[in-house]
Amino acid sequence: MIGKIMGSVASKIKKMNSTSTTQPTSASAPPPAETDLAAVQTVASGCAITVFPPYDPPDINRKSVFLAGSIDMGTAIDWQADLTKALSDLEIKIYNPRRPNWDPTWKQDIDFAPFRQQVEWELGSLEHVDVIAMYLPETSKAPISLLELGLFASSGRLIVACPKKFWRQGNVEIVCKRYNVPLVETVEKLEELVRERLENPVPPAKPIDMKDLALAGK
Repeated sequence: MIGKIMGSVASKIKKMNSTSTTQPTSASAPPPAETDLAAVQTVASGCAITVFPPYDPPDINRKSVFLAGSIDMGTAIDWQADLTKALSDLEIKIYNPRRPNWDPTWKQDIDFAPFRQQVEWELGSLEHVDVIAMYLPETSKAPISLLELGLFASSGRLIVACPKKFWRQGNVEIVCKRYNVPLVETVEKLEELVRERLENPVPPAKPIDMKDLALAGK
C-alpha cells in the first residue's frame, strides 16, 4: 500500500503546475498516518521540493539539502521557512526536520516510536544529502544541532551560519576552522553558500593541525 501511495506522490509532483502547493498539517494535529501526503510539500513544479519527516518521495533524482539548525522543540525562529523560500527556484530536494505536527510532549525515549522515527529520519537524511546547511540563531541553545555539527564536521558537506552572539560561537568557530567548514553569520550568506556548494561539491575534510595554523599566523 505505502509503495503505491508514494508512487502516486512522485507522479503528482511531476504533474503539478507552477502554482500548486500541498499544505502541511497544523501544528496541533496528531502525527501523520502513512497515507498522509501532506508530509510532502511541493514549493513549485520544476523547482524545490520540501520533504518533512518521516517521508522521502521516491524516484526524484535531484541534489538535496538538509536544514540542520536550531528548532529547540519548535520554539526557535522558523529560519527553515525563510531559507526554503530563498532556495525555491532550484531543482532540489530540501529536507526540513521541522515537522509541521511536532508534539513537544513526546517522550524523548528510544522506545517511544514517534520520537525514534523522527531522530532516525534526521540521521538517515543527514547521511545521504549533498549539502548540510546549519543555522544557529543567537537566541537558541541548539544542543542537537551542536551534536550534528560534531558528527558531520569532517563530511565535506557541512556549511554553517552562526552569529557572533551565539552562546557557543567560539566552539563552533574552532570546529569549523579545524575541519575547513565554511562559516558565515546570516541566513542570507548561508543561502549563497548552499548554492555554491551544490555547484561545487568538496571531498571529506581532514582535520587541520592547529599548530600549523598558529605558525602560519606568526
